[in-house]
Amino acid sequence: MSGLDQDTEQVVAALRNAVTTSGMSQAGFARSMGTSPSRMSTYLTGRTRPSAWFCSRAQRVAHALQAAARRGLMSAPDTASAMLQHGAAGDQDWVWRMLLQGRDHLAMILGDGDETLTGSWEAEPGSAGSMEWDTLLAALAAHEYERVGREAPAWTRAERLEVSWMPEHPFLSPDRVAAQTPDWLRILNIFVPARDLVTA
Repeated sequence: MSGLDQDTEQVVAALRNAVTTSGMSQAGFARSMGTSPSRMSTYLTGRTRPSAWFCSRAQRVAHALQAAARRGLMSAPDTASAMLQHGAAGDQDWVWRMLLQGRDHLAMILGDGDETLTGSWEAEPGSAGSMEWDTLLAALAAHEYERVGREAPAWTRAERLEVSWMPEHPFLSPDRVAAQTPDWLRILNIFVPARDLVTA
């Protein structure tokens, strides 16, 4: 890091440490922080100076991701990645399991009130495989935050799907699925019966 002033060197070192601590790739951590890999690269070389807010948040989120991993808890990026992996393998049952397991882990984290872990769900996830799955993951996470009266992360503010989505149900008719869908999903044009969202 020759040629950089002392303060910039310290910022670069702190951000590099955050990437390592997070357990993610540089590109993955950039995404989790809501920035692009190219922008993160300029931070890590000292060509661009990030805000103090970004540096503080990067360190906090990185430690939260590390703490969640050590406790065997899924983060938002973990959940989306697992959903994507099983979706690519054509195993929709496991996509659902990973979605609900991640949601359950978020509920546990929020219920415990452990602030060292909450950043693991502030981390923005990559795609879970489609706009529909991404929207559903965002909606479930937002609902958990709302349930405990906490402000949800920005990435959970999903937009309504242009085309309604009703995953195929093994025994309920489309009319019954629609009738049993909670309002907070219906407004997003997603139709899933509430009982299918109870637990993983």
